[in-house]
Amino acid sequence: MSWKSNPRAVLIALLVIHTLAHIDRNMLLGFSPQITRDLALSNAQYGFLTGAVWVLSFGVMALFMGTLADRFSRTRVMAAGILVWSACTAASGMAHSFEQMALARFFVASGEAALVPAAVSLLAELFSAERRGAAMGVFFMGIPLGIGLSFLLAGSFESQGWRSTFTALGVAGVMVALPLVLLRDHRGTKDEAPRGATFRQQVRNVFEVLRSSRTIQAAITGFVLAHMAFVGLAFMQLWLVRERGFDPGQIARQIGGLQILFGVLGSLVGGVLSDRFARRMAGGHAGFMATLVVLCAPLMIASRFVPAGSPLLYVGLCASFFLPLALYGPAIAVIQGLTPAQMRSTVTGVTMLLINVVAIAFGNLAAGAVSDRLAAAGSASPLTTVLLATDVFSVIAGVFFILAARGPKVTGAQTPIAAH
Repeated sequence: MSWKSNPRAVLIALLVIHTLAHIDRNMLLGFSPQITRDLALSNAQYGFLTGAVWVLSFGVMALFMGTLADRFSRTRVMAAGILVWSACTAASGMAHSFEQMALARFFVASGEAALVPAAVSLLAELFSAERRGAAMGVFFMGIPLGIGLSFLLAGSFESQGWRSTFTALGVAGVMVALPLVLLRDHRGTKDEAPRGATFRQQVRNVFEVLRSSRTIQAAITGFVLAHMAFVGLAFMQLWLVRERGFDPGQIARQIGGLQILFGVLGSLVGGVLSDRFARRMAGGHAGFMATLVVLCAPLMIASRFVPAGSPLLYVGLCASFFLPLALYGPAIAVIQGLTPAQMRSTVTGVTMLLINVVAIAFGNLAAGAVSDRLAAAGSASPLTTVLLATDVFSVIAGVFFILAARGPKVTGAQTPIAAH
């Protein structure tokens, strides 16, 4: 019996791997006060480590790994990536300077770039269009679980230190990667997904698909801009500690718990409900995403203006954890549903590249640099100003979801756009 005959088991396994990836990726955030102190990092350097270093590796490698996953075994592409990122996570714990940490994080990003393009393509093959949003929502629960657990681990193991924690995570990743090598995933055979083209031709084909579909263009643009919320998350603990007076360990645990609760809730609600509303709502999945922005963005913005003891502060934090994760299921369902099967990993790689260039890299670096300048100019709340700006991008993302909602709805019988 093929391992693909049990899609739910595959989904759960991929969720576990995705969670581990985001623990490794976001442990830098959970230990941000300690790491910035021990390595004497400025806000701009910290922003580079959490953002720009990823585009130099993750963004470019996501496109390359996507083309490999469209041609060869997706399980082995993922296994190779896990081994690389786990070894370099352990190496991160040995860094003693900004340059050493940047090098280690560069290769952590290279390894993690293999996971999402291959996993999304595999899930799109195993789940029908009517269930695809829910499946993607469950898979992307790995983001809030990983982020939340990274903060919880940082808060719980503060006394043990960040170096030993990074080393332990690296060892755990190697143990997870080994079984994946044994799973066969042939491409282009009778019962398997079709094989993609060579790298250069595959990229040409994918960009032709993107050029010909305004719906995909609008969905990807809105999805990318919505990721500015993760810029806010990168600086959230620093903001709450420096400008709202919270204790670092206590707020790390609170952020971790709320991220897990509302991030997972967002993934489930966005995935499951988007599938249901897509059959009834004008604009399908894209219309559902626009509705989510209208409901959450005002709460996120309002929370930046209230003092530390206000309940609205926590309401806004919960909305900022909920919204970006609720968009993953419907956004990926729209993009994958309009993409030929042999290009799905590559399209996901393009999406990841844009997310990392526009939001993660530029957004984090700009947030750090602008907050440094505001602080130097005498601003009492530089991080508040920067995080408010990231919230505004969520509103702009909603505009693009409205544009995507005017395009064709993805249904089980719909034939994806063919490349020319």
